[in-house]
Amino acid sequence: MKILIPIKRVVDANVRVRIRSDGSGVETEHLKMAMNPFDEIAVEEAIRMKEAGSAEDLVAVSIGGPRTPETLRTALAMGADRAVHVLVEGEVQPLEVAKLLRAVVEREQPRLVLMGKQAIDDDSNQTPQMLAALLGWAQATYASRIRLEGEELEVAREVDEGIEVVRVRLPAVVSVDLRLNEPRYASLPNIMKAKRKPVATLTPAELGVDVTPRLVYTRFEEPPGRKAGVKVASVQELVEKLQAEGVFG
Repeated sequence: MKILIPIKRVVDANVRVRIRSDGSGVETEHLKMAMNPFDEIAVEEAIRMKEAGSAEDLVAVSIGGPRTPETLRTALAMGADRAVHVLVEGEVQPLEVAKLLRAVVEREQPRLVLMGKQAIDDDSNQTPQMLAALLGWAQATYASRIRLEGEELEVAREVDEGIEVVRVRLPAVVSVDLRLNEPRYASLPNIMKAKRKPVATLTPAELGVDVTPRLVYTRFEEPPGRKAGVKVASVQELVEKLQAEGVFG
């Protein structure tokens, strides 16, 4: 089975994000970049499926600028077999990402698309669902456990009420949650081997996709700081304060 693993290059999760002085977006210049943590979990799960004999070909794909292959090399060092870089300058919004991934799926013909449930930069949580809809494939989101049984996947997914277990038939799109696994670190020999693994480059024009943004962001602002907590002497005083601040009538 071939598995396609979409990954995104984002600001490292340990870096404090700052808004540009003009409010036009998030400052990314000179910041450490890394693979989106949810996508890293998807890469690890695909590798484990290959190690278990359930998959044969792992293809990582990423959409972004000229430095995106650096992140793809991380996936290759972890254990992916090859990579596809869709070269796009500037912002690409979720629907356009889904359309580009659909075009890559049509070229690669995988049986499973395994991806993070969301990217930590925009937190859109839209692309997996959009991709499944565009392909007409089954989907399972927020996976915390995946088990392959023949042509079906049993997926335990995290919902508000607890854990829901669903079965989907292949081909399918599965988005993963944090508790699915603990991603491995790439060893130095594998990092060196990754430099020799193939990375194909495509453009939106070659894939027949228009990536013109459909949404316009007018301004970004830092969230307001939290107010200091206040101690009260009784429940009655707490209720009176909440009423005075308009929390409830």
